[in-house]
Amino acid sequence: MATSTKTTQEFVPIKEIRDGIAILNDGSLRAIVLATSVNFALKSIDEQNSIIFQFQNFLNSLDFSVQIFIQSKKLDIRPYVALLESRYKEQASELMKIQTREYIEFVKTFVDNSSIMTKSFFIVIPYSPAQISATKNPISSFLNRKNNTGSSQSIGSGKTLANEEFEEYRSQLEQRVGSVEQGLTRCGIRVAELGTEEVVELFYKIFNPGDTEKPMQIN
Repeated sequence: MATSTKTTQEFVPIKEIRDGIAILNDGSLRAIVLATSVNFALKSIDEQNSIIFQFQNFLNSLDFSVQIFIQSKKLDIRPYVALLESRYKEQASELMKIQTREYIEFVKTFVDNSSIMTKSFFIVIPYSPAQISATKNPISSFLNRKNNTGSSQSIGSGKTLANEEFEEYRSQLEQRVGSVEQGLTRCGIRVAELGTEEVVELFYKIFNPGDTEKPMQIN
């Protein structure tokens, strides 16, 4: 009896990434915003109340749904160790070389013996054209098409948006992105919308959790 095999792409609800926008197989769009964290516990009572009030106002101002996604992974110290190794080679004093080497080994041992995690915070902002049925699979629809110009990477199968359609839908989506960015900024949170390469990298890390790479940063 023959058994059918499915490729990884068949499980990914994304058709393509175009100009930083994820187009799903059903034709709906998703923008992804990277957000910084706030050390709430170190704030004064007045500051905490202000943040809560601003965040409440932000949520109440939205007339569309958003998804808050938190990515946790083990700290990757390879870039830092590489920097220390370069500093080690630059040391002229033998004593400084010994101390630098001891520090490198200390950092490696500490991280290996401790569960140190890094967290990245993302806001997923959706836009679904009016003709898309609201009865679609809620999981697939939260997370599709091909463009001949601009920054685009095709991933899965699905309908392809024409350039005019895409620009029209994108305009509506960017208005939502602006509302989210403005609301989070008032809460003291810095934000940055992801571009094409960053969105592709994010989904690659999601589907390949074993790969450790340098986390994305907000400049």
